[in-house]
Amino acid sequence: MKKAALHVSKYFKVGEVDDRLYGSFIEHLGRAVYEGIYQPESPFADEQGMRKDVLKLVQQLNVPIVRYPGGNFVSGYRWEDSVGPKANRPKKIDLAWSVVETNQFGLNEFMDWSKKAETECMMAVNLGTRGIEDAKNILEYCNIKGGSYYSDLRREHGWEAPHDIKLWCLGNEMDGPWQEGHKTAYEYGRIAAEAGRAMKMLDPTIETVACGSSSLTMPTFGTWEDTVLMECYDQVDYLSLHQYYNNHADNSEEFLANTVAMDQFITQVISICDSVKAKKRGKKDIQLSFDEWNVWYHSNEQDKQIERWTQHPHQLEDVYNFEDALLVAGMMITMLRHADRVKVACLAQLVNVIAPIMTSDTGAWKQTIYYPFELISNLGRGTVLHTEIDVPFYESQHGDTPYIDSVVVMNEEKETVTVFAMNKCLTEEIDLSADLRQFEGYRVDQHIVLTHTDLKAENTEDQPNNVVPRNNGNAKLDSGRLNAVLPNQSFNVITLKKG
Repeated sequence: MKKAALHVSKYFKVGEVDDRLYGSFIEHLGRAVYEGIYQPESPFADEQGMRKDVLKLVQQLNVPIVRYPGGNFVSGYRWEDSVGPKANRPKKIDLAWSVVETNQFGLNEFMDWSKKAETECMMAVNLGTRGIEDAKNILEYCNIKGGSYYSDLRREHGWEAPHDIKLWCLGNEMDGPWQEGHKTAYEYGRIAAEAGRAMKMLDPTIETVACGSSSLTMPTFGTWEDTVLMECYDQVDYLSLHQYYNNHADNSEEFLANTVAMDQFITQVISICDSVKAKKRGKKDIQLSFDEWNVWYHSNEQDKQIERWTQHPHQLEDVYNFEDALLVAGMMITMLRHADRVKVACLAQLVNVIAPIMTSDTGAWKQTIYYPFELISNLGRGTVLHTEIDVPFYESQHGDTPYIDSVVVMNEEKETVTVFAMNKCLTEEIDLSADLRQFEGYRVDQHIVLTHTDLKAENTEDQPNNVVPRNNGNAKLDSGRLNAVLPNQSFNVITLKKG
């Protein structure tokens, strides 16, 4: 049996977990909105047409913030089309996803849904086909109490109190040629700076997110971040990262090694942000918003068959398997290990579209990736401790890849210490040990294990409990020394509690 030793000290802290690290994303895409969070004709709908079964599952995930309304969708978005009497709202062509948007669910409805889902909104503004004036106007509509044209228009539409949205994305993936109005780095940096300046003049309490490159594999990556931040460093608080992983090659070891690639990606972007800070002689750190991340590839072929210009088709509906859940766990562990700089993250997306939650006319169910997100979101709040682990490696295209990804989170208020550990080894258990004598008086409260013999196992509406976590691990704490056997291909949550 392979052995691993985990080294951690309560005095060596990475940083506090920003709750917004457990955010998600709802875009006007496929069935994320229509038939996802909103379906008035459904027997599961409330008086506003919101699906109550979905709301319950979202609440269990404990999602603090949801990005809206896109995504690629936002680069052609006219927010005015989505407010006011529904009978007057126009049906519009959406070039991003080649569909027709009915606008029957819009900005104000989303804010009502957010309250029911017990979450906040991360709003994106259109810097593709629109610009500074539009960004200022939507902020006025959402955040100003009254006495101006757009704030009074909101009140006229039936929302007396301002929405008071605090986090704003300045466009989306603006270096992508698939984006309406995509720009060079200099062009985008200038409009982001001026839009951010105008918005903060209107409401100094907001924070803004500038677009990083659309992914690590873009030819613009690196030079884009540097050029953009040189233009808008003073006006923005966060820089976005987007990354999706796939297993088209059907090589599970390489697929799970993507946590190494993600770690390298984060480190590189931090370096660029700090370089600009130095060149600017700046005082603030640009923090990171990893506001699109997930596994995405299962639906690629079926999406090619979708008829253009239909309404909310079955689009990007990946059916996730067990190995996807393992990688999602590893990606969340990776972000936690950078909790000092990754302050916001959004699992893309939340319902039906590359999502942990799926719906049909007869119900809603949890995909495999639901469970690692739920466990880490609910148990990973507090202070991330610097976590080192001595463990064997294997070679992947990303270099030396540890068989275990792990991080430890301490919650002093709740007097808990939680170890998250993902065993990537497909054939062997790993014996994990840790010296935790600093945590005197603690005991093992639970050892939850998410595992399955079949990496390709899925959850479906007919078999929703095929892949589920179980509190059946064997972790023990004896004289301050933790020992646990981590099953092969497994995600583990070991919680220690004082008392």
